[in-house]
Amino acid sequence: MGAAALWTTIGGLLGSAAPARAQKLSVPMPEVDALTIQVITDSFQQVFAPPMRLANVEVQPFSLGLTDKPPRHVLESEWGVSALMQTQSGTERRSVLVDFGYTPETLMNNMAFLRVQPDMLDAMVMTHGHYDHFGGMAGFLGASKGRFKPGLSLYLGGEEAFCTREIVVPTSPPQSYNFGALDRTSLDSAGVKVVFADQPTLVAGQLITTGAIGRRSFEHVTAPTRMSVGVTDGYGCFPQQMPEAKRSAQSIPDDFSHEIAPCANLRGRGLIVFTGCGHRGIVNTLKQAMAVTGIDKIHAVMGGFHLAPEKDGYVQDTVAALKDLNPDFVLPMHCTGDLFARLVERDMPGKLIRINTGTRVTFNA
Repeated sequence: MGAAALWTTIGGLLGSAAPARAQKLSVPMPEVDALTIQVITDSFQQVFAPPMRLANVEVQPFSLGLTDKPPRHVLESEWGVSALMQTQSGTERRSVLVDFGYTPETLMNNMAFLRVQPDMLDAMVMTHGHYDHFGGMAGFLGASKGRFKPGLSLYLGGEEAFCTREIVVPTSPPQSYNFGALDRTSLDSAGVKVVFADQPTLVAGQLITTGAIGRRSFEHVTAPTRMSVGVTDGYGCFPQQMPEAKRSAQSIPDDFSHEIAPCANLRGRGLIVFTGCGHRGIVNTLKQAMAVTGIDKIHAVMGGFHLAPEKDGYVQDTVAALKDLNPDFVLPMHCTGDLFARLVERDMPGKLIRINTGTRVTFNA
């Protein structure tokens, strides 16, 4: 198929959701006066956690909101991540939705509880193409149609995010199961613009994404999934938009070259980096953020670090490397695992903040 015919076919499948490529970051990393991260969905919930303040950080757990009648609806937790990053710079405020959790039912239930409305959003970011980070997207977009700001964009790390995936369960013998693919039609129907942010990209004027995360430490890619290239019934990734080495790939191990992480630069304190799963390695991710912003101070790192399935020695090495980077605060979520949290608590005293579904964390300059 010639190039013109190829793009005619792609255009027919994508409609108005044909991806744009982000421009190379050409401005200094903007500073913000405050960043609030509202956890919409996480894998855990702790209703008895008290509110707390550590230096410039305020932590507000979700309250059950009990009344004299038994509640009929509750905040729900499930395997996956979704969070709202809200920045303030002077009088300007921005709201960016990061990831969409596993199911639309949980996502929309929790957004309603936490009063997160579609018309609040200035942008959306998808950290990587795993179902527990985009599973709620299509249903959310469909239910919110007509309520978004005009020109709302979804930033993701490239065409690879659309590839179909299977998850491998380490039984004997190993078993593989379909792990889904992004629904392009739902993006088109909702009028959402897709922007490939495979290089550092300014988002909503106050955040950036890291671009593709290079290998800058001992860390290896941690992933239980395999990826295939091609489009079937409108789902999947277009071979000609993939790197040449992957254009005919069928069921290859994920290397997450499309994974990205959104970051904020808190005035006078340094970078705050949010990771969906950190499949490329949490230390690699932080070093990438430092390299592309030119800022050598990490104020906080928050999100999934995908260390739960790793051996104890690897987790210990990760904590040691993280300690060398000396972030002010560490906020693990989702797939990080309890060993990591215990080691941070022991080896980096005063830096661990435990959070979960519904927690609201505010970082003040």
